[in-house]
This record gives sequence, structure tokens and C-alpha cells, in this order.
Amino acid sequence: MDYKNKVITVEQALGMVKSGMRIALGDATVEPQAFLENIHTIADRVRDVELTNCLGLRSYPFMEDAKYHDSFILRSLFYSKPTREAEKYLRVSYAPCHLRHTARAILAPGKPDFFITTCTPPDENGNMSIGMSNIYSSDVYKHAKKVIVEINDKMPFTYGDNLINVKDVDYIIPVSFPLPQDVPPAPNEKDRMIAGHIAEYLKDGDCVQIGIGGIPNSVTEFLAEKKDLGIHTELLGDGLARLAMRGVVNGSKKQFMKGKIVTSIVMGTDVVYDFVNKNPDVYVMSCSKCNDPYTVRKNRNQVSINTTLEVDLTGQACSEAIGSRQFSGTGGQADTTIGTQMSKGGRSFLALYSTAKVLNKQTGEREEISKIVPQLKPGATVSLQRNDVMYIVTEYGAVNLMGLSVSERAKKLISIAHPKFRDGLTAQAKELGLIKE
Repeated sequence: MDYKNKVITVEQALGMVKSGMRIALGDATVEPQAFLENIHTIADRVRDVELTNCLGLRSYPFMEDAKYHDSFILRSLFYSKPTREAEKYLRVSYAPCHLRHTARAILAPGKPDFFITTCTPPDENGNMSIGMSNIYSSDVYKHAKKVIVEINDKMPFTYGDNLINVKDVDYIIPVSFPLPQDVPPAPNEKDRMIAGHIAEYLKDGDCVQIGIGGIPNSVTEFLAEKKDLGIHTELLGDGLARLAMRGVVNGSKKQFMKGKIVTSIVMGTDVVYDFVNKNPDVYVMSCSKCNDPYTVRKNRNQVSINTTLEVDLTGQACSEAIGSRQFSGTGGQADTTIGTQMSKGGRSFLALYSTAKVLNKQTGEREEISKIVPQLKPGATVSLQRNDVMYIVTEYGAVNLMGLSVSERAKKLISIAHPKFRDGLTAQAKELGLIKE
């Protein structure tokens, strides 16, 4: 399909931006690189241009210099390292929401002036695939005042409810950028110990949701000998892709979209990007549907495996902040955890290291602290309510908190804390009235 009449340059796109505009950006692996790489060039003529992103994977010039402070505002639905770094220079603020509600969060203040994302070149019918991420793109673009897409000839074409037709966009910018390589960290000994505890509860035929990072990556190693696994996950990475390529994943036991790998985000290296390209077995679904607990529950034996930063002795989990400092985001943790527990035979796991090394500001030295604590740090966000927690896992074991009293929970959680902190935690729990004598 001919689209030449819609082609513009990035300079022309930037020329349309005016002070006070609200611009929604494609998330994660589909953020518009050319637009963001050059937006700092208009800083001298605009003020208060609000950019909304989610899990931004790259840093751009406008995020790296305080001289752009008055020109741009960054509103983020999920912090990443570049977003955290940008707080040094820009007005950056987190917009709290579950991942399934990101489109709602973007549209709540009104229709964005622009929605700008990255797509594949159009096929013979004019359909462009949003490619590797559909957290909110297919829900938001329909409501934006103007839609601009960068068509990247290196973007994998994926199937799902993630297609945008040429007739539904206002402008097209041809680009050619390499795909972001998010290399999974090599699992360490603690990761493997935690993964081993989780793996004991996983069975042939389970349908899994696994995040990224050392712990989840280790879990996929333990699944290599399983059979007939299904995948319904918010994020598809290298580890799950490798399981599918080995035949461990076939989706034959799924009830919802049997045989299909369902995800909202594809992120990793060329391992997973090559796997999903024009693969009819992979379905990239809008997160508003993929992460809806009533969708997740449709598969029996659904398993969710997520990580957290800190857990208190009643089971409250902070997974996105260090005290009052935003670190990441709520993401889909509650979505998948609640949906999993609604699933017949479902099991949800929340993993963390028992300790962390932190800087003591008074001594200037790093010291080891417990990540299982009597009470969360002041200002900490409760990402997952204690009502919704099932298994908590550290390198010292896995405990199921479902149905336990506060006193029972405290004792169970102390049993998987680092041994050197257990006596202190017990004493503090008694002092707070959490453990009854």
C-alpha cells in the first residue's frame, strides 16, 4: 500500500510540537528513537512539553542536561535506569497504576496531542505491526489527536491485536535502528537457590508468567526438563523463548488461546526477537486484556513468578520503591498475582534476596541489612497487599502465607530471613505485637 503522502522527516514532526503539549510515547522496545534523540533541538522554543513513557530503555540528550528542565516534563508509568538518572535534570514523576490500566492512566487527563511509537513497515494490506510491545499502544493510538509512527525496517513483525493500518496514522517517519539488547544478567548462587525452591512447586502442563532478571532467568533453567508448559505472561524474554524453541513450551494444556504464547511485551536479545518475528504461535496482546485478572484466570494451573524489594512481617510487599524514592513501578505484579490465584490450581510466587548491602550514611561504609523487615521503610509503597500474597521465597526457602494469621505469617517469614537477623526480627515482632506470646 502506498503511504508516501504521509512520510515526513523527524524535523517536520518536531516542528509540530508546541509548548504545553502532551505526547504519549511507545513503550519499552517500541519507543520512537529518532523523535526522542532529536527533541532537545526544539528546547529553546518550547516550555512544559509533557512526555509520557513506560519502561524507557534508552537515555536521550533531553534527559541528560539541566538546561532542558523548563522545556520538558517526563511522566513515567514505570521507571527504568534512564528514567531514574533523568531525575537529576528534569521534572520526572511517576504515575502510579497497574500495568493493565496504563492506557487509562495516559488518557485520564484527556486525549494526548500526539501518540508516537515505532512499527514495522506496512504489509500489502497496509497493516503495520507495533512489533514487540503493546502495553497500551493499541488502546491509546485510537484516542490521540495525531498519530505518528516511525517505521523501523529492523522491527520484528508480530501477530496479535497490535496492528495499526496506514490509513489510521497521520504521519510516518522511516528509520533504521538496531533493536535494544537487554542481556539477561547471569544468575548467581542466590538466584539459583531461590529458583530451585520455586521449581519444586512447578509441574508439567503449568501455564507460566515469568519476569526478567537473575531470579526469573534461573527459574527457566529449572524448567528445561518439564513438559507441555504454556505461557501467558506480560513479558516474553530470552529464557522463555529458549524453552519454546526446545519444545518444552507447546501450550497444549492451556484453556485460553490454546497453543499460543500470549504476551504484551517482548524484551531481551536477538534470541527472542528472532523467535517472535512472523511467528504465528506468538500473540502480542494489549496489556489491558492480557493482564486482566479475569483473563489470567482462564488458564488452569497458572503460575506467576515476580520479584520484590522488601517484605514486612505481615506480608506487605514493596516492589517499586526504596523508602519514598521511586525505583521501578507497580507494573503487572498485582494483575498477575491476583489473576493467578483466581486460576484453578494457580500458584503465585514473590521472590527476594534475604539481605542487601546498603550505604550507611553516618559511617560511609556498606552494611548488610535484612530485606524481611518488621515494618516497611517510611514512605515505602505497598505494591502488593498482604491480602494478595501467596508464596514468599528467599534463598532460605519458600513459605505460603495464604490463610495464615499475622502471628503465623511473622513466624513463617522469619524462618526464611537470613539466620543472623532471625532473633532480632523475632524480638521486634513481639514488641510490635505481631507475635503473641
